[in-house]
Amino acid sequence: MVLATVIKEEVSIPEDVEVTLKDTNINIKGPKGEVSREFTYPNVSIDKNDDILSLVTRFPKRKDKSLIGTTKAHLSNMILGVTNGFTYHMKIVFAHFPMTLKVEENKVTIENFIGERSPRNAKIIGSAKVDVKGDEVIVSGINKEEVGQTMANLEQATKIKGKDPRVFQDGIYLVDKK
Repeated sequence: MVLATVIKEEVSIPEDVEVTLKDTNINIKGPKGEVSREFTYPNVSIDKNDDILSLVTRFPKRKDKSLIGTTKAHLSNMILGVTNGFTYHMKIVFAHFPMTLKVEENKVTIENFIGERSPRNAKIIGSAKVDVKGDEVIVSGINKEEVGQTMANLEQATKIKGKDPRVFQDGIYLVDKK
């Protein structure tokens, strides 16, 4: 049985993206904006050579192999975010009581959900933007984690508890991701 002593993965950097590597902090700047993150994985080292980010682990164990893949996915998502951005399209669904959404500073207020008197709130995470147009909600931004968590907060805020979900299908649901 031969064990690999070094595992190396590479992430290519597009021409219009600038990557700055300082200790464990990585700052990625592109046409849509700037994203930074700290990677403090003990056995994974990140190096920048021209237009390639190299991820290296020596004498890897199973956890180190998975951390290499996770780090590569995070870096790829950061690069994709600053070049194209992320957009989630959601749809407002109601049967009888029309709900209204109001976007405030860092939260979305959902009023008249299933006829409830008190409004429900969903938090907007980080720099994600929420736009409401009729029965469509668009969540967009350059950080995939912030956009995804904001979308999940909207879905969870309209979750119905204590009633049959096959009958009461009111809520805000994901329709499309780009």
